[in-house]
This record gives sequence, C-alpha cells and structure tokens, in this order.
Amino acid sequence: MRIGVDISSLAFKRQVDRIILVSGDSDFVPAAKQARREGIDFILDPMGSHIEDELFEHIDGLQTRINWLKKKSPSLLLPSPK
Repeated sequence: MRIGVDISSLAFKRQVDRIILVSGDSDFVPAAKQARREGIDFILDPMGSHIEDELFEHIDGLQTRINWLKKKSPSLLLPSPK
C-alpha cells in the first residue's frame, strides 16, 4: 500500500516524469491511474511474471531487465514454476 501512496504523491507533486514499477499486481491500478492522469509515463517491468489485465489497461509501456539479470546475477532469480 505504501508504494501506491508514494507513486500517487510523486505524480501529484510532479516530482518525476516517469515511474517504472517492478510488479504485475493489480493492487497498483489506482496509483497507475493517478500517475497517468497527472501526465506521468507509467512503465511496468513484471520481471517475467504475469500482468493482471486490469493493470495492463493503465500503463504506458512495458520494459524488462530480466535478460540483464539472468546474465549478471542468475542466483537472484527464482526457478520457473512448473
């Protein structure tokens, strides 16, 4: 919840031009909506995880660093679900 409040606060005060959220959780939909209403680019990096449809509707773009992480620190990645 705190991250969502921080996103909304940064957007409302126009302290950032872009927010990159590393998550795919639909709990962040209200914060994403607020940021976009304030003209902030809202970018999502789900790190290879599922993105809830409700959240996908409220983002400006996707980017991921999963391949970079695989090369630099593969031990930080969780095994793929089977």
